[in-house]
Amino acid sequence: MKRFGPTVALNGAGISIKEGDTHALVGRNGAGKSTLVSILTGLQRPDEGEVLFSGEAAPPLADRDAWRRRVACVYQKSTIIPELSVAENLFLNRQTAGGPIKWKALRARAREVLETYQVDIDADVLAGDLGVEQRQLVEIARALSFGATFIILDEPTAQLDGPAIERLFERMRALREQGVTMMFISHHLDEVYEICQSVSVFRDARHIRTAEVDDLPHDELVSAMTGEATATYTYRSRTAGTGVVLAAKGLSLTGRYEAVDLTVRSGEIVGLAGSGSSGKVGLAETLVGLRRPDKGVVSVNGTPIKDVPSALKAGLGFVPQDRHHEGFVPLLSIAENATIPIAHKLGRFGFVSPASRRARAVEMIKDLDIKTEGPDQPVGDLSGGNAQKVVLARALADDPKALVVINPTAGVDVKAKQSLLGAVEDAVERGAGAVLVSDELDDLRVCDRVLVMFHGRVVKDVPRGWSDHELVAVMEGIEQ
Repeated sequence: MKRFGPTVALNGAGISIKEGDTHALVGRNGAGKSTLVSILTGLQRPDEGEVLFSGEAAPPLADRDAWRRRVACVYQKSTIIPELSVAENLFLNRQTAGGPIKWKALRARAREVLETYQVDIDADVLAGDLGVEQRQLVEIARALSFGATFIILDEPTAQLDGPAIERLFERMRALREQGVTMMFISHHLDEVYEICQSVSVFRDARHIRTAEVDDLPHDELVSAMTGEATATYTYRSRTAGTGVVLAAKGLSLTGRYEAVDLTVRSGEIVGLAGSGSSGKVGLAETLVGLRRPDKGVVSVNGTPIKDVPSALKAGLGFVPQDRHHEGFVPLLSIAENATIPIAHKLGRFGFVSPASRRARAVEMIKDLDIKTEGPDQPVGDLSGGNAQKVVLARALADDPKALVVINPTAGVDVKAKQSLLGAVEDAVERGAGAVLVSDELDDLRVCDRVLVMFHGRVVKDVPRGWSDHELVAVMEGIEQ
């Protein structure tokens, strides 16, 4: 049991994980998963109940070293410090037992740890120069170096492409063979069936079911998560207009993409698909003014886009790839975050009317079904799916003419995914044109056509009605 004021975050919930298993924990946003993780890692004390490791009671909360020797967590939001080297990150706050730091010995210890866990990364490089996949491997190695044999992986695949996910799974299988027990948190149920032996389902702060993965059909798992029969998203049919709302001509950016032409019409959703190295994210960030191309031009309704302010002024809405760093200000309220683009319209003489801002936020909360205590609640207190809805609400706040969204459903549950995709379709039906970048094939089904990128080039324009095999073959360079 765990309460936060009047909110019951866990209601008699528990989990039991067999030694050596990779055990999935699944549930919709707000089911209690994050609260359970905070208790299992010693960051929160349960109001009722206890935590046992191999039958022994967990150490006192103040004894952080004892907790690290029992359990570690690799979070979706990286805890790596980019300004420090890999070696310094591996031994943060334990560089020395006393006295000055012996840098040569520290780097040697770091190389030994990386070699032990087969992490092919230079211990001397800055962590900020690493990719998402490499940072996760460093975090896993750091966790294991404390001696923990139980690791929690919280949405580790949310920002990885297909090949990187498979490499992570290969590493997880190798760790399991070495006796490491893992709890794997994911909203992607196909991953649960691929990498896990057992699964627990949480819903509405309660433990619903635990079963062996092989004994639990997919439909039953979804039903346990949602409390209802399996629901699938119904993608809407529509006819695009003739007016071009977003256009790119001859875009090239060294190391990202080259010679890209793109047009998006009113009432149309254009998907961008490809591997992590395809250039799709860099292209999307150029469309909204975050990156300046070496060649080419971008325009919204005929207005050239040179930077973010010019994009906003031209009527472009944007959902960034990383909501934690670019999507919202955690300590500000839902109302403050969601109305940033229209603050100048909510008052006179440079002042924002709190009442107007709050009223507009109430509309957004209703339209996007944001689960919250109210518009004054800080966004940092929301679940991942509801925080993402606030990010989308901000993008839609000024009724944009064009919309660019990057991985809008990463790390959110089935219901939140339907709500987010539905909001994009609503905007398009009001006359906007949208570019949707996603690593999820199901997200891309909402698109009228999908531009597939491979090694920085658009290699195929695939109309709606594609099969998984057809699209993946193009994304992997097998067919073009």
